[in-house]
Amino acid sequence: MTAQLLDGRAFLETVKDELRERVQRLSGAGITPGLGTVLVGEDPNSQAYLRGKHEACADVGILSIRRELDETTSPAELLAVVSELNADPAVHGFIVQLPLPSHVDEQAVLRAVDPDKDADGLHPVNLGRLVMGVRAPRPCTPLGIQALLAHYGVSVTGQHVVVIGRGLTIGRPLALLLALKEPDANAAVTVVHTGVPHLAAYTREADILVAAAGRPSIVTPDMVKPGAAVVSAGITMDGRRLLPDVAEEVADVAAWITPRLGGVGPTTIAMLLRNAVEAAERRAAAESGGH
Repeated sequence: MTAQLLDGRAFLETVKDELRERVQRLSGAGITPGLGTVLVGEDPNSQAYLRGKHEACADVGILSIRRELDETTSPAELLAVVSELNADPAVHGFIVQLPLPSHVDEQAVLRAVDPDKDADGLHPVNLGRLVMGVRAPRPCTPLGIQALLAHYGVSVTGQHVVVIGRGLTIGRPLALLLALKEPDANAAVTVVHTGVPHLAAYTREADILVAAAGRPSIVTPDMVKPGAAVVSAGITMDGRRLLPDVAEEVADVAAWITPRLGGVGPTTIAMLLRNAVEAAERRAAAESGGH
């Protein structure tokens, strides 16, 4: 068996086409969606991620608002920038790029973001809304994984999804998202992690397996049910090399699999852009009285 690729780059281009139309409609009403980013320091990986996000914004007509701060920026100065973006009407959504320098309390900074402008969907208020099944900005990477599977016709509804990893950015919110009684969800979800012995006993039961542990090649072919869909969401950087959670040989067993490069990453950007456009649409509807 040779697995079909769940190509995140192709998916991103499809989402861009959809968003261009929505941005044009907003432009006709005099609104340009604005996405802000805050970068503290000069981490090359963070710089590369943000460069890709801003290029994608330009491609669909979203305004990019950038705040680049020195590594020595104080917590008070960073919070002042967050407050500025909260108040800026040109900014419909924004993110604070992680990781932050060690002298900054990341959670305090993330809590300071206006939940309605939380383009990453990771504010505690929005995670609470996710638990309740209330519509709000949702975490980009889990949302991207869900949308990628739907795009390629991999049904989640009624299927057994096993998620390896319980992190705040992928594992936990993805489990909540896919268990909701909604389209492209309503699955039976099992969450395991590196503290669970005999992972294969769980993963071999998965119709859809998502690896988000940040452990290179933690998923090997013997751990996968033949014909399953496998998503490699966790990565580890070894110098300049990107090492995925899923061994390449898994493609010989799975029916669908994300590629080593261009899998989940582009879907995260796609959902970040979509969150920004949806925030602009919500504000436009509110300002017009819902009409």
